[in-house]
Amino acid sequence: MSVFIQSLTLSHFRSHKRTQISFDGRPVALSGPNGAGKTNVLEAVSLLSPGRGLRRAPPDELSRKPDALGWKITAELATPNGARNIQTWAEPGQSRQVRIDDKAAPQVALASLLGMVWLTPAMDRLWLEGAEGRRRFLDRMVLSFHPDHAAQVLTYEKAMRERNRLLRDNVGDGAWYGALETQMAQAGAQISANRRAVIATLAGHADHTGPFPVADLTLDCAAPDEETGLARALSDGRRQDMAAGRSLTGPHRADLRAVWAAKNMDAAQCSTGEQKAMLISLILSNARALAATGTAPLLLLDEVAAHLDAGRRAALYDAICNLRVQAFMTGTGSELFVDLAARAQHFSVTDADGRSHLSESPL
Repeated sequence: MSVFIQSLTLSHFRSHKRTQISFDGRPVALSGPNGAGKTNVLEAVSLLSPGRGLRRAPPDELSRKPDALGWKITAELATPNGARNIQTWAEPGQSRQVRIDDKAAPQVALASLLGMVWLTPAMDRLWLEGAEGRRRFLDRMVLSFHPDHAAQVLTYEKAMRERNRLLRDNVGDGAWYGALETQMAQAGAQISANRRAVIATLAGHADHTGPFPVADLTLDCAAPDEETGLARALSDGRRQDMAAGRSLTGPHRADLRAVWAAKNMDAAQCSTGEQKAMLISLILSNARALAATGTAPLLLLDEVAAHLDAGRRAALYDAICNLRVQAFMTGTGSELFVDLAARAQHFSVTDADGRSHLSESPL
């Protein structure tokens, strides 16, 4: 195991007024009734990576109510190069801040410390809803391989927002568009290259003999992948984009398509259980590919056992333990994690007077 969380402290975060937890690198199983605060722990861990976390909540929404004092998360990481410290917090009405080893840092710097991939119940309909969620899912996996991917996405989106403003204002100055389109083309070409490279990598680490169905992934994107072609497409599309008031071509319009390889069935046509199993298969492929490079991502699996039978549940736990990754998993009952036994740390999560409490409870 290359990197794992050794300790986690939550202060006024969601239902946790003051929670301190120590970990030893084994998978972590959190069990307790609905509303006890299990997912809040996973959300806190997800904020040790760039972005808005697994719920995509704004900073003020994360503060414990009714205190409204802001919130803070502190984590100690074990890495091959020694211990590292991460602090992230937000004061009331302010944006999220980050410190790494007691020095202020941008959020994108978190990606170079800790790769992270997650599954939540809200993602069970990933293949049935809009393309935006599928792009986020893919980009989260890409980020675990390419820490600079977040910076490329931010650069692209910032330039696109500026271009969209010009379009809505009916600005006709080609020089302004040209500068922004150059930025979009440079960043967009790298985004597309990263996405396609990771899709190919995942395919190379799929387990075709395991209990989880393998998905063949393709990236559907009408825009050119290369920088020159994308810049030309943006330039040629200005009139149409102005009529629409937004950029109509580029990697921000891409979609991730999945087909169950063994049955040649589109993921959208599969059952809920099959769709969940395909997502798990992709997460495990992601972890295997990174393990082959000597690194391993953290896995955040919220209510992962909800649509798994006993056989697949046991197979998932075996795969996680064999990969030696730190996985945080939640479930309503401790019986869901019996197959993990001493291979994991087990915590009971309870709620008393609107405040979450954790206690380690070895099986």
